[in-house]
Amino acid sequence: MNKLREDALRIINNSIDSVLPEHAVKSQLSSMSLGENIYLVAIGKAAWRMAKAAKDFLKEKIKNGIVITKYEHSQGIIEGLQIYEAGHPIPDENTLKATRKVIEMIKNLGKDDEVLFLVSGGGSSLFELPNEGIELEDLQKLNNDLLKSGANIVEINTIRKHISQVKGGQFAKIAEPAKIYALILSDVIGDRLDSIASGPAYPDSTTLEDVKKIISKYNLSLPENLLHAFSETPKSLRNVDTYIIGSVNKVCENAKLIAEQLGYNSIILTTTLDCEAKEAGLFLASIARELIEKDRPINKPCAVILGGETVVKVQGNGLGGRNQELALSAARGIYNYEDVIIVSVGTDGTDGPTDAAGGIVDGQTINKLIKQNIDVEFALKNNDSYTALDAIGGLIRTGPTGTNVNDLIFILCGA
Repeated sequence: MNKLREDALRIINNSIDSVLPEHAVKSQLSSMSLGENIYLVAIGKAAWRMAKAAKDFLKEKIKNGIVITKYEHSQGIIEGLQIYEAGHPIPDENTLKATRKVIEMIKNLGKDDEVLFLVSGGGSSLFELPNEGIELEDLQKLNNDLLKSGANIVEINTIRKHISQVKGGQFAKIAEPAKIYALILSDVIGDRLDSIASGPAYPDSTTLEDVKKIISKYNLSLPENLLHAFSETPKSLRNVDTYIIGSVNKVCENAKLIAEQLGYNSIILTTTLDCEAKEAGLFLASIARELIEKDRPINKPCAVILGGETVVKVQGNGLGGRNQELALSAARGIYNYEDVIIVSVGTDGTDGPTDAAGGIVDGQTINKLIKQNIDVEFALKNNDSYTALDAIGGLIRTGPTGTNVNDLIFILCGA
């Protein structure tokens, strides 16, 4: 089992390395012809590293720039750029302060100016200025309720776009007539450009009618001032070119390549996994049993790789994230099986409000929990996967990786 675990950690680390921002940003910029008056805006968990790569490449062409990233994700000063850290996954006062600074910088740009807009996961929380009439407390409660509702990221971002001054294409409208070049590290299933970071520089196809349906679907209770603050978003933009420079597809492709190099027959099952984390865990466990017992859909030793982003419906008051909950749930289905590991990690290195990237479980996980007097069913019901996995060495901690392109999930089976 030690070899399986070592191989699993190697697949995780090398796969994530393949989508780190430095190479992706410089590779894209080398194929572009930008002018001499560039204003940089970088938002998201990977914002600092994307901005550093751009500054190193473009140097004095960047006249001014602002970086907004999650707390503890900045790695120091970048000459000529202002760096802000703010709240994630819930916006805070620093979110609004930094976003106002961005608007001040770009609102009076001319047709000869260019905005290099670097976007990565987490941008929806980190880049925000709500519509008039919405207080920060309203915004925080709404985001918290959405994250706990079980709504998927596209639905959550649909709501966010219609209460914002910068989301849903409105940032691009503020920057007119300046040209925007958006370089995207996608963290949204299917790479939906109108949903990544809630699409600040992309036309929005969602409507206020969609907002009403989502509110009804999840029985969201919104105060009157917020209900009256929703606004429509731009449906077309003329001043933006957009490039996806990294996504979960690349992570999964590299995971497959690395697993094959380690001697595992490998397949990518899907890059669009999108369901409740606990159910996804049971699904993966059922595949693992099929692999072990029947040697299908691929011969052992093997790796079955998935990408995507599951959701957690928060009903308890424990600590965890979607990847940890998926892994803990999967452990139930491989109880006492040998030579199998199931892994689920966030490529950004932070799963939910924890210091873990995700979880790793095997056939002995449940036995280890029993010895620690931890009831797996109660832990799952209480959304307390972090505590359970931490007690038995089942957490994966990478630290902030500097990138964010959804989650990497895989089953690893020995011969």
